[in-house]
Amino acid sequence: MEVGVVGKPNVGKSTFFSALTLAKAEVAAYPFTTIDANKGVGYVRAECPHVEFEKPCTPNNSRCIDGVRYIPIELIDVAGLVPDAHTGKGLGNKFLDDLRQAHALVHIIDASGSTDAEGNPIDVGGHDPLDDVSFLENEIDQWIKAIMKRDWGRVSRTMELSGGKIERALAERLTGLRVKEYAVHHALLKLKLSDKPSTWTEEELLELAKEVRLKAKPMILAANKADRAPPENLEALKGVEGAIVIPTSAEYELALRRASEAGMISYNPGSSDFDILAEDKLNKAQLQALERIREFLAAHGSTGVQEVLEKAVFDLLDLVPVFPVEDENHLTDKEGRVLPDAFLLPKGSTAKDLAYKVHTDLGDNFIRAIDARTHRVIGADHELKASDVIRIVANA
Repeated sequence: MEVGVVGKPNVGKSTFFSALTLAKAEVAAYPFTTIDANKGVGYVRAECPHVEFEKPCTPNNSRCIDGVRYIPIELIDVAGLVPDAHTGKGLGNKFLDDLRQAHALVHIIDASGSTDAEGNPIDVGGHDPLDDVSFLENEIDQWIKAIMKRDWGRVSRTMELSGGKIERALAERLTGLRVKEYAVHHALLKLKLSDKPSTWTEEELLELAKEVRLKAKPMILAANKADRAPPENLEALKGVEGAIVIPTSAEYELALRRASEAGMISYNPGSSDFDILAEDKLNKAQLQALERIREFLAAHGSTGVQEVLEKAVFDLLDLVPVFPVEDENHLTDKEGRVLPDAFLLPKGSTAKDLAYKVHTDLGDNFIRAIDARTHRVIGADHELKASDVIRIVANA
């Protein structure tokens, strides 16, 4: 599972990425600080079943802090995108290629309006952040359209003559972007295009690319630098039709996580407050900075950074956490670890889907599954729910 962190240069993408992963991404106040994509691991939160079962857990592929399971998500922070990137301007081609494998996108926007269209620093309020929303979406749409259009005349005529499914041909062309046939089919149904693809106009192809992008690369908007954004900018961004928009301060989140790692404060990612543990080791400027952060948390509920990732995973991608075990009575794996693993599966996944997620052999040799809460046997097609604890029974 990979989430791409995108946006124009100098909007706080690398700070956002670093806050989620504590990876050392280069950060600077000028465009194209990021050239090669940064990769790291962030975490989304789910209630750990060990609280309900009243058994201490021993996590293996995730973390548990105060009854909250932190489940890993791969993140990629790519080079900033500028207008006409799909034509190769700036680092556009590299940016777009780096995004091919992302399942969802987090668009980092400078809500303060203090960077121009190409990421150059300007006065706060000097740029309309709404312009950044439309330009980035258009760049990705143009990119998808360009891939679809390669040798379009021949492909479209061949489909018409053979009676083949155009959605299959397009999905095969877009497979490197993780685009599935159902996404193209859904887009075609919505647009009601002519059954003769060779007659589709440039505008229709761009609309098709947009619909494919909405289905295959869902996007959430992070209204970053919200700590210094004019209120009217935040309100305007929240009004973007059909978008999930979260005010964020990646700078504040990074400061909190680094202070927590250094033992200066006690802070759990996504929390609405923190405790100072070593006030005597902090100078006046640091204490004042923490107080400003506390005021932001009080006003917004969090820095928004953790919330953005979780909205992307749980709302955009519609994933649910499931906990496989090998002993439903003791909730252990073969090494005796209690509730060791947490996997994220698309809502509607079945017991057999979980078996394949754990290991191909389990899926191939699936016999049945057992719900650890009810101890009932469930079949291959049983639909799993969030936080299910499941034992898979398979042929040896």
